[in-house]
Amino acid sequence: MIALGYKASAEQFGPRQLLDFAEAAERNGFDSVAVSDHFQPFRHTGGHAPAALPWLGALAVRTERVRIGTSVTTPTMRFHPSLVAQAFATIACLAPDRVFLGVGSGESMNEVPALDIDWPGFKERLDRLTEAIQLIRELWSSERVSFAGSYYRTRNATIYDLPDHPPPILVAAAGPRAARRVGEIADGFITTSGKPRELYVDSLLPALEEGARGAGRDPDQLEKLLEVKVSYDRDRQRAVDECRFWAPLALPAEAKQGVDDPVELERLADDPSVHAESRFIVTGDPQELADRVGEYVEMGFRHLVFHSPSPDQERFLRTFAAEALPVLRERFG
Repeated sequence: MIALGYKASAEQFGPRQLLDFAEAAERNGFDSVAVSDHFQPFRHTGGHAPAALPWLGALAVRTERVRIGTSVTTPTMRFHPSLVAQAFATIACLAPDRVFLGVGSGESMNEVPALDIDWPGFKERLDRLTEAIQLIRELWSSERVSFAGSYYRTRNATIYDLPDHPPPILVAAAGPRAARRVGEIADGFITTSGKPRELYVDSLLPALEEGARGAGRDPDQLEKLLEVKVSYDRDRQRAVDECRFWAPLALPAEAKQGVDDPVELERLADDPSVHAESRFIVTGDPQELADRVGEYVEMGFRHLVFHSPSPDQERFLRTFAAEALPVLRERFG
């Protein structure tokens, strides 16, 4: 069965408003709420960056049904893995069997300004993430954990409040090396829509399967979560215009490389040559949306989290729930 979720865009809205939107997503029939975790947003003007961990605690007690989690947090630099393990154990106690921990190797704009560090290379970041996940799992399953890794250490550490079942750990990957590691160690895989089809079918998903099988695991048992970027409105021009806030997403990777200042990222993204809508499915037709989304479902993504750029999220939630969710559920189960 397919799961249809809502992306709580912490880069665009403040904490209380975002909480209201997430509650509205549950009322309107969405299955999950995933929140981003940024120390700084992609855009300085009008940007937001509420802390995801306390926000999820509030969401846990203000909802009853939806699954909730991060997409994604970085348990390696700003947060020590022990803190992440403790925080998510608490959140999972507040919302039993509804929590997932989505993690990634990080972005410089979230870690460098907060810590004034040199940004590590990809290999170190991936190795840190692997070690952090190992430590988190040990803290969730054992008492008095003394851990001596290459990057993290604990001494007789105990998390005293644990849920009956630990949250699944989903790991984000945008390239084959990371996707292979996801297959080796994670409970699930997170990535985003809007990139060339070949990246998914020829690179990411084969690497995920290779990693899982190499580790003696069944790749079909891994949850596959896709953030689907969709600007949904019958007024196509409005749908296009509403993507502008998220223009930084449309910058080529080389333009963003090493940029950790939202002011500079905003300046780059406001260049007229940057077409923000290129990363979004822009439509107001639920059948067209289902056709576009169907390409990803065929690839094996069964947990779809919809990210709308609309400044009027209440309107998006009502309209999308009334028009698109029934079509998607009928088409994909």
